Amino acid sequence: MGALRRTSEDRQLELTDAALHIIATKGIAALSTRGLAAQVGLSTGAIFKHFASLETLLDAVVARVEAVLESTYPPSTLPPVERLERFVEARSTAVGNQLGILRLVLSEQFLLALPKSGSRRLAVCVQQTRTFVLECVREGQEAGELRSDLPAETLAPVVMGTVQMLALSGSKARQRDDDARAVLGSLLALLRSPAVAPTSSRKRFP
Repeated sequence: MGALRRTSEDRQLELTDAALHIIATKGIAALSTRGLAAQVGLSTGAIFKHFASLETLLDAVVARVEAVLESTYPPSTLPPVERLERFVEARSTAVGNQLGILRLVLSEQFLLALPKSGSRRLAVCVQQTRTFVLECVREGQEAGELRSDLPAETLAPVVMGTVQMLALSGSKARQRDDDARAVLGSLLALLRSPAVAPTSSRKRFP
């Protein structure tokens, strides 16, 4: 009975996640209402009950990407290194579970295939990520916790590249978590000031 009572919001979320899966595995050119219907086991007509057009669906996909990425930012009240650590863990896990997100925000081809408003919104997401990482690194340097012999602008791409590498790992969730612990430890060792003991601010990977 529960499945029969699914709300339109539930169906829309299912469809946007399915669209992201198609984008991740087949590319955005393969995204169509017919292909999406086959992916979720609905008729094409049922798709249009939830999204009036493919452009409307793509707009919902962009909104889903925005929501997932926004959820990975830790509280601003945390110390900079802990914020950075939590961010790497949360972002790599969230994006790893939805690889279509990574393809959308990193591929110029995919951005061009989106409506212009969607492309602009995803570009803002990328800029927000860069700004967040830069602020954490700069604050960590000012606090003497992160190395200052290299500019923050040089270290920030290392952090962002680590997130992408972890997200793209083909390992299963448990193995990916183990890999992430090891990689994150190495990243923090690379970023930390030599005067700071290489200890993690947290003991557990969620």
